[in-house]
Amino acid sequence: MKNNTINGDDGNRNISSAGSDLVGEALSSINFEAIKSTLTGKTYDFVDFFSGCGGMSYGFHKLGEATGTYNLVGAFDKDRHANKTYEANFGFKPSEMDLNESAVDEIKTDIARNGRNPENPLIVIGCAPCQGFSSHRKKDPRKDLRNSLVGRFGEIAVELGAELIIMENVPDILAKKHWHHYQAFADVLRANGYKISAKIVNMAEFGVPQERFRAVVVASKKFIPTLPEPRFERKFFRTVRDAIAHLPYLSAGEASAEDSMHVTSKHREQTVEILKQVPKDGGSRPVGVGPKCLDKVAGFYDVYGRLYWDRPAVTMTARCRTPSCGRFTHPEQNRGLSVREAALLQGFPPDFVFEGPFDDKFKQIGNAVPPRFSTRNKKPLNL
Repeated sequence: MKNNTINGDDGNRNISSAGSDLVGEALSSINFEAIKSTLTGKTYDFVDFFSGCGGMSYGFHKLGEATGTYNLVGAFDKDRHANKTYEANFGFKPSEMDLNESAVDEIKTDIARNGRNPENPLIVIGCAPCQGFSSHRKKDPRKDLRNSLVGRFGEIAVELGAELIIMENVPDILAKKHWHHYQAFADVLRANGYKISAKIVNMAEFGVPQERFRAVVVASKKFIPTLPEPRFERKFFRTVRDAIAHLPYLSAGEASAEDSMHVTSKHREQTVEILKQVPKDGGSRPVGVGPKCLDKVAGFYDVYGRLYWDRPAVTMTARCRTPSCGRFTHPEQNRGLSVREAALLQGFPPDFVFEGPFDDKFKQIGNAVPPRFSTRNKKPLNL
């Protein structure tokens, strides 16, 4: 039988297994058993800025536990709910800090207290808030001060002496309209001897059951970075069915007795009536159903739409719990997504827990880098 993956992946389509399986897949894909004897035994310290709930650093954490390669010495975010989620899953309490207002000496003190070893190469990762770049905000003329955090991230990474810098952001950061923000980040790095590689990747090509395009930027002082190559061909993308079909049935507002994260919004009766009229398995809202304003303006075709069972999901956003915000309705059940469903579609392991208010859990998921992507692309380094 033909292997259904590329680049040596294992072809297992069931992504609902334990979170540790992500690590096993990653180690297998880089053939870790064969190469571990050739490694230098060096440990790499890493710092996570704009750490959120930990999606970006999940791979470093888990492969560090399995191999002893990576050591966390700092996590920083001003979102207290996301910080609680990070601590609950990794046993490490991030510093609640606004990086636009924090001195680098304060950051250095923090990571020294967390065991920073100056002999270890330092890796800095970060996802500066991307809302200022989102194409969804194109009609909003207000200036978003969070744009400046991209340049600030570069300045901090340089001052910390990072040997490797990894940034993830929305694709618009590499577009003409926002190029000057990326350029400010790149200019700081190049002026300090870093070589930079950047490209837009589709997370579905790395096993995430979701079409999610993101810009990935990697910079190093010692080599020209190699950006990750796709692992899955389109015909073998993981699907909504792969991710969530095994979960128990829920009505709107219901919570699973077995999993506190498998809980949905308590929709208004009018919303449920709309969803009942949307065809199953990828159906869209029929004309004349729901608010009349939706029929008067082009561009709302996905509103109240259902996910397809046998395709990857659409991009999970911070509002992915709400059917009126996009194609975020269950393929068959008359409700929006549960926290667990959104998390699985975002590539989180099934044992991951989220802290904070109900809406905030979805915000954390939508803003995160898929852990499946962050895990599958970690290789032992020779910095």
